[in-house]
Amino acid sequence: MKPKKSWWVIVIISWGVIIPFMAPYLTLDPANSRVSITTTGIQFPLLIAHIITACVALLSGFFQFIDYFRIKTPNVHRYLGRVYVGSVFVSGGLALVYVPYIENFSKATSFLVLSILWLFTCWKGYRTAVRKQLADHRKWMIRSFGITLVAVSGRIVVPLLLLTYYIVNGFSLPGGREKMVEEVLNVNIWVGLMINFLVVEWGILRDRKGVRHHVKNSHGA
Repeated sequence: MKPKKSWWVIVIISWGVIIPFMAPYLTLDPANSRVSITTTGIQFPLLIAHIITACVALLSGFFQFIDYFRIKTPNVHRYLGRVYVGSVFVSGGLALVYVPYIENFSKATSFLVLSILWLFTCWKGYRTAVRKQLADHRKWMIRSFGITLVAVSGRIVVPLLLLTYYIVNGFSLPGGREKMVEEVLNVNIWVGLMINFLVVEWGILRDRKGVRHHVKNSHGA
């Protein structure tokens, strides 16, 4: 019932990516923001609240898939599940409010789509749990957490996208480095979402086949 080593690798990589991104915001100084702050009002507090609750979702989400908590201590699993669902709803809701502050249309659209999918998959996961539809609950929570991890994969793919941009443009930078970085950061969320979607759906399909194989062998025995 111990988590697989690959799971801990994902945990380490995820926090290795997220902590350096989150650290400047812990100073509560808008000057340290990694995204442009266009107003002096509520924009920065909204961003801070969104990031903190998203990190809570990331942390609690990892524990949701550890068999020890899910099987041996179901009450802890349910408590962590409530923390995860609550943090996703709060963070996702704040993200929807934050969208109008994003000046770049491509970034705003990706943020909007990601937030809606995040809220929807989490809501489906919660509803199936309430209805005791445990198989569907597992699938939807895997999908939900896959979207949570876009915050990680969307940043991991940036170096690969920079290299791709350089190769596609004939090993040159026609618009300069700033233009290259700008264009890459306009698509990295889409790419991260696509990768996570494919990985998650492949994992769900494989899990379904494994369950069928187990049931078939059980009947055969």
